[in-house]
Parts: sequence; C-alpha cells; structure tokens
Amino acid sequence: MLDDIDKKLLAALQSNAHYTAQDLSERLNLSASQAGRRRQKLEADGYISGYHAHLEASRIGLTVQAFVQVQLRSHGPKEARSFASLAEVRPEIISVWTLTGDSDYLLRIYCSDLSSLNQLIHDVILPHPAVARVQSQIVMDQLKQDAPLPT
Repeated sequence: MLDDIDKKLLAALQSNAHYTAQDLSERLNLSASQAGRRRQKLEADGYISGYHAHLEASRIGLTVQAFVQVQLRSHGPKEARSFASLAEVRPEIISVWTLTGDSDYLLRIYCSDLSSLNQLIHDVILPHPAVARVQSQIVMDQLKQDAPLPT
C-alpha cells in the first residue's frame, strides 16, 4: 500500500521527473536520503515504470493526430497476435487499447500529414488479413494534454 508520502512523491515526479532527492526532500519534509530511498523502492516495486521526455509533435513535423478504431474479422488468438504485431512495428501508432463494444482496438496515431495517414490506413491497416473495418477520427485540437494520474 502507498502511504501519503509515497503518493505525494509520485505526484511530484509526475509534475517533474528531474527532481533530485534533495528537491523531493524539500517537498516531502524528509531527508534527501529518505526521499531517495522511497523513490528507489517505488521504482523497484513497479509504481514508476520509466522516465520520458515529452516531445512537441508539431515541432518535429507530426501535424496530424488521429484515433483509429479497428474491428477484426474474427476474434481468435492468431488474428489478435497478428494485428498486435502490425501495431507494434509501426512507429506512427503510438498507443493501442483493446475495447469493448463495436470496435476491438483503438489506435492513437501521429503522422506528418493527411496523405501519410491515408497511406497508413489504406495501404497497411485495411489490407491486413485480420482487419474487417476501420473508422478514423482526426484530432482538430487537444483541449487537455495527457494529465498526470491521480494519486
């Protein structure tokens, strides 16, 4: 179980993963060594899965973001593995979720332009033998950035 200090530590690291043990100690009213040990324990216990730089997509030429729903032809393990393999190797597909309802998967995709998105959908995803139907939504604007998890 997480105590209140662990929750505060996780919230602080979500706001700034560069915090040092000294920075965390000041925010948590602990010694730097205590804060550092707590951080290491949370990492070792799997509460913290990694540290990442958040890139500005438009600055690196990725101006189109889309969500693509995919429905499979059948729901056997072979088809699911085959489609998961496709999603894994395509760098444009940055997230994949399995869903309940009409669609089996939801893909979050970044491309440089609409032509690239069109090519990915029509030349890669739709022809895949496991895919029955694809529905895409192009993001017009993102009102809220991916937020930290509530702790």
